[in-house]
Parts: sequence; structure tokens; C-alpha cells
Amino acid sequence: MPPKAIAFTAPPLLCGAAVTTMRKLTPHSDPFADEPAMPRQEVPRPNHPQQVSRRAALASVAVGAASLSALTAEPTRAQSPTAAAGADNVTVNAKQGRLNQSVCKWCFPRMSVEELATQAAALGLVGIDLLNPEDFPVLKKHGLVCTMVQSHPLENGLCDPQFHELSLERLHTAIEATAAEGWRNVICFSGNARGIDRETGMKNCVDALRKIVPVAEAKGVTLIMELLNSKVNHPDYMCDNSTWGVELVKRVGSDHFKLLYDIYHMQIMEGDVIRTIGENHQYYGHYHTAGNPGRHELDDRQELFYPAIAKAIADTGFDGYFAHEFIPTRDPMASLAEAVAQCTV
Repeated sequence: MPPKAIAFTAPPLLCGAAVTTMRKLTPHSDPFADEPAMPRQEVPRPNHPQQVSRRAALASVAVGAASLSALTAEPTRAQSPTAAAGADNVTVNAKQGRLNQSVCKWCFPRMSVEELATQAAALGLVGIDLLNPEDFPVLKKHGLVCTMVQSHPLENGLCDPQFHELSLERLHTAIEATAAEGWRNVICFSGNARGIDRETGMKNCVDALRKIVPVAEAKGVTLIMELLNSKVNHPDYMCDNSTWGVELVKRVGSDHFKLLYDIYHMQIMEGDVIRTIGENHQYYGHYHTAGNPGRHELDDRQELFYPAIAKAIADTGFDGYFAHEFIPTRDPMASLAEAVAQCTV
């Protein structure tokens, strides 16, 4: 017997979208219950091959997040203020917009890939970010793709030669798995500096990338290095600003190596988001979202206006993936539907 549907009305959004009808999801067992809590509210994304700890990812999540939305093959419904007063519900469907939207699994640690894939498909998302090959069959079952495939650890990256052998091995494996599915993106990281100056670190990255980018080119895969903040979440991370990252892309000189412009991280490091995207969009192959401060919902409790940002990205003709990577503090699937609605432009 399926659980009884419950009514949910989300708080008002920047664009006025909210979610109403969801079903209750039974929480899953927690394999990370013994992990220590993180000291910060802003939670860093876990490194491959580790998963996010429940306590780390949910350190700032409200009690309501434990009541997850249910699985349903029916479209998820969002509600405008007029709908809340009794008008017809409005369907949230990302495919009605110009951006190929997806979502990061690690932000929803209590949901299985199967559960998240069901909800993602209902919202019109094209796939799920930051998964490994063992998850691919579930995605394909739901008509989704892995919009970014995992590879090597975040801190131990390409700016430090001591990690080149392991990083290149992991990247090669990820490229092969991604190409076998006909998909396009594999993530990579500069890693932490550990005392290496920025110019030396860039040269080290170039040396490593020139060994692996030809493999990606031959397979039709693009390597994507993520821009992360070193101020709040990832101290000592080298690729922490657009200027450094864009220069690295120029030196590598291949259409199969680009940057992941994480809007949350770059708002912390440099701001001026829309202008920066307009000036450098040709070097960006992927985008991530989250509210700042806090890395939570794209709502009116944070400073970024995502409808305008999404429109600016779409206006560049971007045909890659735009993935939501926020940690929900309310009903997770309601929050995801709200984010999708804001960025359907």
C-alpha cells in the first residue's frame, strides 16, 4: 500500500514557485552514523571515492529534511501563490527551459540513486552529477545520464606531482567508463597547494593534463576542473578563482579541457557572477548552483538571484549541464523542485 500523499506548501521564492504534493519516503539506513560532525555550517563536498557523511552533509539541515518526498512517476507539482489560494497546480518541468539541468547526489545522502533518479526524471532533469560507473545502470533505467563522472580525490590533485600517477590512473578509468556510455564529462581537481606557488602549480597541472587530455580527445570526453573557494570550504585549494583557471585552460589549449564554474564558490571568492560568466563562458563547461551564504536553497534567505544568473548562462548558448548542488534545509524534493523552477528560463 503506497503511503498517503501529504500536502506541503513551501515558503515564497524569488520567482514565486513552491511545491505542494509529495509522498512520504521511508528514510534509509545510515552507514555513516559514527562519523564526527563537521565544525562549519557550510559543508564541503566529499572527495571521491568517499561519500559525504550524514552528519557533515546535514549539519545545517532542519528537522523537516528528514521527512523526504516520495517516489512517483507522476510529474512533481509546484505551486504559485495563486495556486496556494486554490488555482490549478503548475507542473515543474526543466525541459521547458533552455538549460540542461541536473542534480548532485551527495547533497541528498538519505536517498538512494534509484530514489533520486525517479524524482529527477519527474522534474525534467537530464541526469545526476558526481556518480561512479556502478550507478550508471540505474540512471539509464530512468533515461538519465551521469552529467559529471567522479575521478580522483579533491585535495590530492594535479598541481602536486606526487599525486600525478594516481590522479592520471583514476582519470583514465573514468574517461573509459564515460566514453563507453556515450557521455561527456569527467571531473578533475587542482588539489591543495601544500606550499607550491601558483605558477609552479599551474605548470604541474599543464604537465599532467597534457598526458591525459589526448586520451579524452580520442574518446570524445571533456575533462572539467572545478573552481572551488579556499576561503570557507576548501582551504589551500589552488584553482580557487576564474583568472587562474581560465589561464590554465588557455595553456592546455584543448576543447576537451574546461572549467566547472561553481556559482556558490565563485560568489565567495570573487563575486561579479554574471559579468564573469559573460566574459569567460567559452572556458566553462559545467555549472553548479547553491545559495550563499550557507550552501542551501536558492531562496530569499541568500544573496544570489538565480533566475537572472540562469538566463545569463542560457543567453551564452551554453549546451552543457547546469547542476544543483545545494544542501536542503527543508523538504529536500520540494527544495529541488523550487530550484529547478527558478532556473527554467
